[in-house]
Amino acid sequence: MAEDFSSTIQTSPTIDGNALAARALARFGVTHMFGVVGIPVTSLATRSVSIGIRFIAFHNEQSAGYAASAYGYLTRKPGVLLTVSGPGCIHGLAGLSNAQINTWPMIMISGSSNQSDLGKGDFQELDQISAVQPFAKISRKVGDIGDIPRLVKEVLESSTTGRPGGCYLDLPTDVLHQTLSELEAERLLLEAEKSAEFEEGGIQGLDIAGIQNAVSLLRNAQKPLIVIGKGAAFARADEGLKMLIERTGIPFLPTPMGKGLVPDTHELSATAARSLAIGNCDVALIVGARLNWLLHFGEQPRWSKDVKFILVDVSEEEIKLRKPHLGLIGDAKRLIDRLNIEVKDDPFCYGKSHPWVSAISKKVKENTDKMETQLAKVVVPFNFLTPMKIIRDSILAQGSPYPILVSEGANTMDVGRSVLVQMEPRTRLDAGTWGTMGVGLGYCIAASVASPGRLVVAVEGDSGFGFSAMEIETLVRYDLPVIVIVFNNGGVYGGDRRKPDEITGPYKNDPAPTSFVPGAAYHTIMTAFGGTGYLAGNPEELSSALTQSFTARKPAVINVTIDPYAGAESGRMQHKN
Repeated sequence: MAEDFSSTIQTSPTIDGNALAARALARFGVTHMFGVVGIPVTSLATRSVSIGIRFIAFHNEQSAGYAASAYGYLTRKPGVLLTVSGPGCIHGLAGLSNAQINTWPMIMISGSSNQSDLGKGDFQELDQISAVQPFAKISRKVGDIGDIPRLVKEVLESSTTGRPGGCYLDLPTDVLHQTLSELEAERLLLEAEKSAEFEEGGIQGLDIAGIQNAVSLLRNAQKPLIVIGKGAAFARADEGLKMLIERTGIPFLPTPMGKGLVPDTHELSATAARSLAIGNCDVALIVGARLNWLLHFGEQPRWSKDVKFILVDVSEEEIKLRKPHLGLIGDAKRLIDRLNIEVKDDPFCYGKSHPWVSAISKKVKENTDKMETQLAKVVVPFNFLTPMKIIRDSILAQGSPYPILVSEGANTMDVGRSVLVQMEPRTRLDAGTWGTMGVGLGYCIAASVASPGRLVVAVEGDSGFGFSAMEIETLVRYDLPVIVIVFNNGGVYGGDRRKPDEITGPYKNDPAPTSFVPGAAYHTIMTAFGGTGYLAGNPEELSSALTQSFTARKPAVINVTIDPYAGAESGRMQHKN
C-alpha cells in the first residue's frame, strides 16, 4: 500500500508555492487582498484572483497597507497586504505599524530574495524579518513550500487572537517556485486546518466579581461617565452600550472613532461638554479605549485626581500598564452584555434631574448653541465651519445607511470631529491612535470594499490628500462610490505663517515649508482618470457638487477653496509643534 501511495503522489499533478499560498489564504478565510505586484509576487496575486480572492491593486504599498489595516477594523477579519521584496516591504511597514498601533488585525505578506543568495547582494535583498520585528505582533519566514499552510494559518490566527494586531509572513522567491503534488498540498492544508495553535480571542471566563464591583462603583458614583473607544466598535458592543447607557442614565463620551456607536445626537452624549465631563467625573467606565494621549493619559489636570477608572480591555498587559482602580479583561461586547444583566437584576438610573446629568446637559446645550451660531454664519471666502456645515447636512440627508466618513488633516479633521455627526457604528475613520496622515484614500477603498455599494465620503485637508492622491485612479478603476472632498487652503496649515524674523537666509524667497501651489486644481486630477471633478468656492457650488456626486455615487473629487489663513497651525496640537 505504501508503494502504491508513493506512486500516486509522484504521478499526481503538482502545484508551486504561489498556488499553495493562494489556496491556503482562501482556505483559511481570506476573501480580499490589497497590494502592489511585481517580483516575486505577481503570480501569487494572479493565483489568488483565480480562486476567488479579490485583489485590489494600488499604486503605493503605503496606501494599500492603510487599506488592509482599516479593512481589518471594519470586518474583524485580517486585512491582507501583499508587497514585493525589499523596498516594497519597507513601504508596507506604514500600514503594518498602523494596524499594530491601532490594534487592528492585518497580515503583511512580502516576497523576498532567494535564500541561497542571502548576503550576496541579491535583487532587493533585505533581512525583512528583522526589519518588520518592531512593527509586528509576530513575524514568520517560510523556509520550505511544505511550511506554507501552517504558517499562513498561524499569522492569520495570531492577528485576531487576544489583542488584535499586525503580523508578517515572508515568502522567499525560491519557496514560491518550489513544487509539490496536489495530494501532498491537500494533506498539508487539511493538517493545518485541524491544528489549533491559538484559542479564539475573547473566550476567557468573565470576572463576575469584578463586573459586580464595577456596577457597584457606577451605582454609588456621584458623577459617573462612560467613555467609548474604537475597541468597543471593533467588538460590536454598540447595542449593549446603548442599553447600558439608557438603563443607567449615565452620560457617555466617545473617542473620535468611537463616535456613532451610540448616536451623537443622543440626549446623554457628553461630546459637547467634554472638558466638564472628564474634568469632574468621579467614576469613569472606559470601554475599548486606552488612557493614552487621546484621553490625556487619565491624568491631571484634565482629569480629577480622585477619579476611579474602570478599564475594559481585551489585553491584560494594558490593564497592568494603566493600573486602573478596576480592570476587566475580555471582549468588550461580552463584558458589557454581562454588565447589563447585573444592572437589570438590580436596576438603578440617574434621571434627567440628577445634578450631574443636568449639568452635562446644560453645558452640552450651551456649547452646541454656540457652535450652531458660528455655523449659521456664511463666510466667503470659506473658513472651515461654513463648508463643514454644508457637508454635515448633506451627509445626514442621506439617511440610513449613512455614508462612511473618512477624515484626515490638521484643521480639517479637528473641525470635522466637532461638526460632523455620526449616527451609526463604524462610520468614522480618521488618523486614529497614531495620528497617521496619508490614510485617507486607502481607508476609502477599504470601506467601500468592506461595505459594497455604501457611499463613502472623505473630508481631507489638501496636505493629507496629497499623501495618497494618486489612488483616485484606483477609485475609478474599480468604480467605487467614493466622494473625496479636499479642503484646499494652499498648504499644510494654510498660508505662509512665518514671522518676519524667520524669513531670512539665502533661500528666503522659497515658499514656506508649509506652503503648496496656491489654487491647486485637484479636481482636474480626477477628471484625467475619467471620474468627475468639481470646484467649489461658495455655498451654492458646494451644495450642488454634493447633491450631484452623492446622487451619482461615482468616483468624484470636490475641490473646496478655503481661506489660507482660516485655520490654526497644527490644528489643535499647537503646543506640540
